[in-house]
Amino acid sequence: MMVDINRIHQPPVPTMPDFIKSHSGQILGVVSCLDRVILMGTIPDICYPEAMTRLLYGKNVRIFDYTKFVEPMRETIRQNAERVAKEAGCQIEFIRSKNFRKEERIQKILETRGTQPGLVHVFSAMETCTSYQPWHDKASGKTFLRHDSGKCLHYYFYFIHEHYGLCYLRVPTWAPFRLQFYFNGHNLLANQLRRKGLGFEMIDNAFVQLDDAPQAQQLADKIDVKRLHRDLDRIAAQYCPVVSEFASGYHWSLMQVEYATDLIFAKQEELAPLYDHISRTAIHAVKADNVATFLGRKITTNCTAEVGSDFHTRVEGTRIKHHLGSASVKMYDKFGRVLRIETTTSDVSHFKHHRTVEHRDGTSTIQLAPLKKSIYSLPALIGLMRASNDRYLDFLTNLDDPTVEIKKLEKISRPAEDEGGRRHRGLNLFHGDDLDLFQIIVRGEFNITGFQSRDLRKHLPSKSSSQIGRMLKRLRVHGLLKKIGCRYKYYLTQLGRTVTMTALKLREIVIIPALRPADAQ
Repeated sequence: MMVDINRIHQPPVPTMPDFIKSHSGQILGVVSCLDRVILMGTIPDICYPEAMTRLLYGKNVRIFDYTKFVEPMRETIRQNAERVAKEAGCQIEFIRSKNFRKEERIQKILETRGTQPGLVHVFSAMETCTSYQPWHDKASGKTFLRHDSGKCLHYYFYFIHEHYGLCYLRVPTWAPFRLQFYFNGHNLLANQLRRKGLGFEMIDNAFVQLDDAPQAQQLADKIDVKRLHRDLDRIAAQYCPVVSEFASGYHWSLMQVEYATDLIFAKQEELAPLYDHISRTAIHAVKADNVATFLGRKITTNCTAEVGSDFHTRVEGTRIKHHLGSASVKMYDKFGRVLRIETTTSDVSHFKHHRTVEHRDGTSTIQLAPLKKSIYSLPALIGLMRASNDRYLDFLTNLDDPTVEIKKLEKISRPAEDEGGRRHRGLNLFHGDDLDLFQIIVRGEFNITGFQSRDLRKHLPSKSSSQIGRMLKRLRVHGLLKKIGCRYKYYLTQLGRTVTMTALKLREIVIIPALRPADAQ
């Protein structure tokens, strides 16, 4: 099914985060691109029980002959797998152990085979699959199919594609023949760089050197979804030939997507102490509303999604991960040279953007709505996930070196004069009413949508409207708030975000821990 890409509205091009600017002397290059991408292929003609039921009735096949109808297709897929494996000089390897790692086996084969395009290897395994069960409802007298689950033989075709690099296609041998396709965006970008004649050095799935990082970023930003759709259809026809039995063909949707921003450092000794500091500080500084803000959401009273942070020490190094429901943002180092910020989602509808929404009455409007799961949402998803990475990098700026921000804190603690010459006392972001006020206005939902004085009254019920008005006036005089148009909505300025987050982090990470031993005594 083809979709008009122009109907999908993309977010604006992001600006460079301050964290990257502050370390520009140590960073050789920065590139943001897709990492791990898993797509799902479904056949609309048979992808749910009612559709398969209609198909059987249309072909004059009895519902209870469903298995007889599907069995020849299973044999077609099996014979095709044996044929393509033989033509490529491969053997189909059956997997018996759950602990078997297909990626390790593939890497060993590639060491001797090389990386030329073509089929690399084929695995087979008995795995769980979706299926249908014939059913006769005595009450209504109707016979139909209903959902069922079981196990069937699956084939994993690992191959090197001239455009996408190392990929695999997972093909079940039983209806509804739901496919799973994997590729890595770093391999895609590497092939684009080769065609352009741009030099690079790559280890695993990370670039450790780029001759022209800005040009690499331009290539990474241009994802040709129409070409991807055509390539997927060709791959499906090659490894799952039963698709020719169905007029609708395959519909491709986004199942899991990772988007990485890599900061390539010149030397390991420059990244190591920086990463150690910010990773161990972030685990204490990042709160639930911060996680929601990174991922473009806000925490409300109705929010049921699990939110949290994890810090893990791995063989390769350490990793910090912040998650909200089906989405997460994580930070880790690769090979001591690359600082990676990566946003991941297993449900792209977690993200919202402005798009055309069609209503049941036939009308359509442009409004904020969850992202569609179609592969044609991929350009918009890339923009949203890159913005998530950039927000996380902005947050890290103050964790890195708060010296300059501390000087700004000292400045706002002194009195300031408004345009009429009236003096307003300084702000103390570590104690009392000022601390309470700032803990409210840095909440995740206010960071995204702004706030009004009535929002503050809900969280500060002991304060009158006039008292809150004077608070807002002080913040504006000190340059920490800006008012938007005639909507009486306020947002933190860049100075406001900087000094507020610095103060709250110093309080959480330095001041409170320093007081705990005394409290214990």
